[in-house]
Amino acid sequence: MTTSKNRIPTWLVLITLAVALPLAAILGVVAYMNATSAPLHPDPKSLPSVIESSPSPKWAGAVAQGRQLARVGVIEQNLPGLSVAVGVAGDIVWAEGFGWADLENRVPVRPDMRFRIGHVSKALTSAAVGRLLEQGRLHLGDEIQKYVPTFPRKQWPITLRQLMGHLAGVRHYLGEEADIPAGHCERAAEGVPSFADDPLLFEPETQYRYSTYGWVLVSAAVEAAADEPFFTFMRTQIFTPLGMNDTTPDSATEPIPDRVTFYFPRFSGDNHFGPEVAKTVDYSCFAGAGAFLSTPADLVRFGMAISRGKLLQPRHRQNASDTTAAGFRQGYGLRPRLDGGDG
Repeated sequence: MTTSKNRIPTWLVLITLAVALPLAAILGVVAYMNATSAPLHPDPKSLPSVIESSPSPKWAGAVAQGRQLARVGVIEQNLPGLSVAVGVAGDIVWAEGFGWADLENRVPVRPDMRFRIGHVSKALTSAAVGRLLEQGRLHLGDEIQKYVPTFPRKQWPITLRQLMGHLAGVRHYLGEEADIPAGHCERAAEGVPSFADDPLLFEPETQYRYSTYGWVLVSAAVEAAADEPFFTFMRTQIFTPLGMNDTTPDSATEPIPDRVTFYFPRFSGDNHFGPEVAKTVDYSCFAGAGAFLSTPADLVRFGMAISRGKLLQPRHRQNASDTTAAGFRQGYGLRPRLDGGDG
């Protein structure tokens, strides 16, 4: 595969070689789980797989290798299921599901089934910020209260730029049990009160601290600048133009078709782990910080669109980094560049 001058190399254009979203998570204990779990797929030959469409002959060999890696990964990591997609030059060349989307009912994973994407939601939200930057409707150097006046001023000012870089001192959630959302939020701003009165952890730009709540504020700023509900703006300005038809906010109150069953590892008490159905939680109050469901194919479409300049102007899709006052250099990933033009 070749790349033209001034274009991101093909392997970076793919967003991932294979975007995999395991149903069972908590990667820190995977090794121990593998050693103590009863196998979910005792017969590797019977592992189900569902493919969207046969790959073209051009990619048949690479897909065969990828399929073997995926099957081995599901079995060796003892995952309920896995979904994979690969894109090249703007096209999805392979999308396939492996294993079970629902263990109890033996429902196979299909490529169009929706997974929780968690923190990956922030990358989608950053594209919304880029769209509004291009339209001159928000600016990175503005204090967050310009867009979210209900968020109280703190001992130091906070800018949108600092929030996007996890440099603002806004805390992260303490844990699933401590900060699990208590209700449904129609608008991103409705998720702000749960942390609005907490003090900053440090003076902005003196430290780096990952913060989902910081991105709830970013989502609320997008909503205010767009002058419409956050999820509506994401659908009309990001998902629909890119053909991301399977990406949607999660909800515990509305039926969502083709959503997989979510699992957590469970310790059974006899030195064995196994998958346990996750609690039903409405993550809508996390907004663009972690509330989306999607498919690997949709995420690949998003990555290719960003890399190919289909959604944002080049200066608003380049990677950038900041250096804190303490000398810590922080990469921003997908977000507007910092060397001029805005903010």
